[in-house]
Amino acid sequence: MAREIDYGGMMHRAMQGLIADVLRGVAEEGLPGEHHFFITFDTRDEGVQMADWLRERYPEEMTIVIQHWFENLTVTHEAFTVTLNFGNAPEPLYIPFDSVRTFVDPSVEFGLRFETQESADDEDESGPDAAPADTPPGGAEVVSLDKWRK
Repeated sequence: MAREIDYGGMMHRAMQGLIADVLRGVAEEGLPGEHHFFITFDTRDEGVQMADWLRERYPEEMTIVIQHWFENLTVTHEAFTVTLNFGNAPEPLYIPFDSVRTFVDPSVEFGLRFETQESADDEDESGPDAAPADTPPGGAEVVSLDKWRK
């Protein structure tokens, strides 16, 4: 057999499933305790749907916070939608899980970072001892999935 097991891809999909499960629970029951999320996503992803003025303001990447005010949170296998308040203007967002770059819950110091192939190449150029470019707030532990794909 010439095939290899794609452990990196399998872990990537499993972590996206974990985020989907967490968001589904929040959609059904609300945020428990002090939990809240910082979710960074690539606004250039072709599946992302957002207001033009937001895309102009965040042409590459945007971090949203799901904490005090959010509504219409729905989750599918491929994406989630949520309406957030931007300066007293409610705006719906459609965010495919493939566009998510980081997911952080600082209340429990949990974080995931999904690296693109491009950023993994940059890491190779900067050396193995280089510090990560994006450290989530609260010093959360970050799991870098693509570093295991070599």
